[in-house]
Order: sequence, then C-alpha cells, then structure tokens
Amino acid sequence: MNFHGTEVRQKALTLLRGGAKNADVARRLNVPPGTISYWLHMDRSKRGECPGAHNPKCPRCDGRALDHHAYAYLLGLYLGDGHISQYSAHRAPNLMITLDDAWPGVQAEAEAALRAVFPDNATCRVRRIGCHNIKVYSKHLPCMFPQHGPGKKHEREIRLEAWQQQIVDAHPWAFVRGLVHSDGCRNMNWTTRVVGGEKKRYEYPRYWFTNVSDDIRQLYTDTLDKLGIDWKHCTRHGKPYNISVARKASVALMDQHIGSKY
Repeated sequence: MNFHGTEVRQKALTLLRGGAKNADVARRLNVPPGTISYWLHMDRSKRGECPGAHNPKCPRCDGRALDHHAYAYLLGLYLGDGHISQYSAHRAPNLMITLDDAWPGVQAEAEAALRAVFPDNATCRVRRIGCHNIKVYSKHLPCMFPQHGPGKKHEREIRLEAWQQQIVDAHPWAFVRGLVHSDGCRNMNWTTRVVGGEKKRYEYPRYWFTNVSDDIRQLYTDTLDKLGIDWKHCTRHGKPYNISVARKASVALMDQHIGSKY
C-alpha cells in the first residue's frame, strides 16, 4: 500500500480547488483516483460545501421526522441480514444489508427504505458474488438500531426499545415483511393423502422463517400473534430455528401483505 504525505495531498487539493478534474490530478501525482475523490470529499466537508452531509440530523438526537413505515421494514431487514460496522479512522459506522441477487426487487425496496430513513445520507450498493451489500454511512446508526453490539445477534439479547415497539405495533406488516425478505420465503410444501384408496401428492403454499436467535424469532411470532396469523415451530435437520405459516387463511393474509420475494 502506498502512503501519500501531506505535501502530495496539499498539491492535489490546490489543483482540485483550481478546477482540475479528479482523473487528471490522479495521473499527474500518481495517486489512486479513489484517494483523490476521498481527499476532495473531506476537503469540501470541512469547508461546509457538502449540502446535507456535513451534519445530518437524527430522529433520536435532533427530533427529525422519521418515516415509521420504512423504519419498521428496515428494522426487520436489519434483524435478519443486517450488520453495523464499528467506527474506522476515516468513516462513520455503516449499516450493511446483504441481499441475494435472485431478488432484485427486494434489493430496490431495501435501498428505498434506507433513503427514507436516512434522507441526508448517501446509500450505495457493493457487488459481491451472488449478492449485493446495500449500505448507508451514519454516525447515528447506534441511535437508530440500539440492538447493535459486539458479537453475533444470536449470542446476545435482542430486545426492542419502547419507541421501536410502538413503531412495530403501528406498522406490524412492514416489520414482518422486512423479516421475511431477509430470513424468510414463500415456498410450496407437499404431503400425501389417500383418496379413494390411492395415495396422491398434495401441494400447498407456506411461509418459512429461519433465524438462530431465539429473541428475533420471538419478535416475529409475537407480531404474527397480534396480526392473527397461525404459526408453528418446526425442527428441520435437528435444528429448531424455523417458524412455519401453513394454514390456508393465514397464508392468504400473508399473501395480501407480503407475497413471494421478487
């Protein structure tokens, strides 16, 4: 890794402030274009030239309005496939939600929720093999997701704070949708029945949710109870981490509000 001293950085900023293009400065000083872009961003930020990004407001700290429906959905995604990084030397923490490329619609819905909850912060997608990380950077992520902590989610207690529970109670379907979009699916199950003395295969739709955390599964089933959804625990391959919704009326209700991943 090449390290560039203060003198090189100052030369770059002088050229950039004079109107030179990032790529031209990078070639002239033999500095990676990404480093030049970062220097320019930090310089503009220090001088207050980045509208909305210099000091983004936080619903918890500053009382900024919060899109509760989008937050309930995003909370479900975070509890399933989300992770908040620690602070680094140069950046604020980032929330990263990893979603399969098989469901581009879910990726788009997740990014829209991030933008609604963090309107003053830029979002991005980082390509990985078979998936994308949907990300946002904000120093207020621990304020918005107090469940963040060291270690894996299933190794620590996960409880909603009172203000979060109020949002989930007001938007339960958005919360369930986020959980299913992260750690759940709608699939076809099958069984056999004897009809007229003949064994026949019978298929039926089912919603499936799998999460190792007892607390997160409890949040899911508690919300299903409030929505009048029948569910049951299922042990699969010796692991009791699965929640099944298979009764016809409950599946029909889930179909109205969630449906298959897309």
